[in-house]
Parts: sequence; structure tokens; C-alpha cells
Amino acid sequence: MTDAAKAGPALKLGTRRSKLAMAQSGHVAEAVRQLTGRDVELVEITTYGDVSKEQLAQIGGTGVFVTALRDALLRGEVDFAVHSLKDLPTTQPDDLTLAAVPVREDSRDVLVARDGLTFAELPEGARVGTGSPRRMAQLNAYARSHGMRIETVPIRGNIDTRVGYVRSGELDAVVLAAAGLRRIGRVDEVTEFLATDLMLPAPGQGALAIECAAVNVDLAAVLAELDDPHTRFAVTAERALLAALEAGCSAPVGALADLLVDGQIVNEMRLRGVVGSTDGAELVQLSTTGPVPTSHHAAEALGRELASEMLAKGAAGLMGERAL
Repeated sequence: MTDAAKAGPALKLGTRRSKLAMAQSGHVAEAVRQLTGRDVELVEITTYGDVSKEQLAQIGGTGVFVTALRDALLRGEVDFAVHSLKDLPTTQPDDLTLAAVPVREDSRDVLVARDGLTFAELPEGARVGTGSPRRMAQLNAYARSHGMRIETVPIRGNIDTRVGYVRSGELDAVVLAAAGLRRIGRVDEVTEFLATDLMLPAPGQGALAIECAAVNVDLAAVLAELDDPHTRFAVTAERALLAALEAGCSAPVGALADLLVDGQIVNEMRLRGVVGSTDGAELVQLSTTGPVPTSHHAAEALGRELASEMLAKGAAGLMGERAL
């Protein structure tokens, strides 16, 4: 009998079918095998967001990639699921546990442009593809403030499809998440890593969420060993900002919490947030710093505090889709 067989039956991990989701889930599956000595079987699940051809802003954004996975968890068809954390609605259901948020991958957005161009080098009237109102707002705001003229073009599809628009000459550039390209080994196609001063990422971007049924306390305890407290508190602050703005994950909201380090000493957490109109004409961008959170409550408080400041500066009028 193998060690895995002795450890118990294979665990079923629910994942979306995309190449990126499979790569992400594969990394988690390997970590869980190492922890438990049990085999982990990937169970591919198609979500509404995968089959719909509409723009995410039109189909509601919030939850379109996670509902089918969560339903499979609650029906007991899978033992745990892996999500891109930025796809999760900000309210956590009582019957599911967010068991682990592993160490975050690169949170930045990147440009993949023709001829190796950076954003500043794009030609007059360049067509830049992205399906994200958040990216559109910040790209257009940057272009306006630097005397550039660009056209943001709404696109959907996986990484191959999006990069294909550039390779075919249909678009001059596309904007993607650095984490996705890193996870599938295609980071060499990036022509520029966009500085967070130019482009704040989506709340939770680059982080994964490992979820299981709340009743499965033994598995939750095992999965919790994959949790990274700094990543969890950072994304908790970012998602608390999003929730307090009452915005869904397809709203034009960017947020990033990072640790401020003085030498070897981590002394504070900084949270930056942005909300903008998609044409870039209006942008509310603020930041706050505070002690590094040591609890979920403290991390949430940091997010709520910044959200209230942003709302006072007129953020509500720029949100577009509001969460119900």
C-alpha cells in the first residue's frame, strides 16, 4: 500500500478549467499533498463567467467565477476549492470557510505591447485592450495627465486570446495581471511592469483563496497551514475598502496594502485606494498608513477608514455598478 493510500482517500480540489486556474490549483494541490500525504485530484468545474461572452461589468462581475465552485463544495462534490481572491465577493458565506490565503504572487498589472513598447512609448491613438473598468480608468487618467491619446478597447478571454490581439495587430497592447503570466511561465512576454503609482491593482490581485465547507473543520485546520498572515491582512484591508465603497469586483476600484519596511523592521502597513470614471476624467486616489494589523478586525478597520475618506471626496459618484 502506498503512503498516500494509507493517509486516506484522494482529496478533491475544485478548480475552474482555464489554463491559469489549472496552474494555480496545481500548485496548491502539490502543497496539500506535501502537508497531508494524500493524493489530490483536480475536479474541473465550468463557471458562468467562463461561458458568458458578455463583459464582466454587464454580467455583474461579483461571483460569476466562484458560484459554481461554491455550489460544488456545499454539495460535497469537492473537498476544497481554489479561487483567484480578487474574484470572491466581499461577503463570506457562513457555510464556507476561507481556510487559507497563501503567500501572494506579484500584485502588479503588466503591459504586453507590440514591438516591445512600454506604455509611455505607445503611438498616438494606440488601442489598448482590457476588460477591466479599473484599468481603463487609470490608463486613461495617466494618458490625460501626460498628454497622450489612447483608446481603451473592452476585451474578454483567456491570456492566449488577449495576447493574440496584440500578436495579430488588432491591438497595440493589452493589460494583464503579472501573477497570471508568472504562474503559467509566460512572464517573458511582458513589455512593462506597470508601477503601482500608475496602476493600482484590483483588491486581492495576485492572491489565491483556498475555501472549504465550514463543517469540514479538520480539513480547514490542515489547509490553514498554507495561510500567510501578512498576505491575509493585506487583502482583508483591500477587500474591506471595496466592501465599504459598496462596489462589486467589476467596479473601477483599485487597492493595494503593502508593508512599509525600514531596514529590517516592518513598521507600518500602507493602504492605497483609487476610484475613477472609465474615461479617466475623474479620479479619487488616497492612501492611509497604520500599524501592521494583527487581527482581521484591525485590517478591516484600515480599509473602512480609507473608504470613508474616499467617499467624502466623491468616490460614490464614480462607481458605476454598485453591489446590491
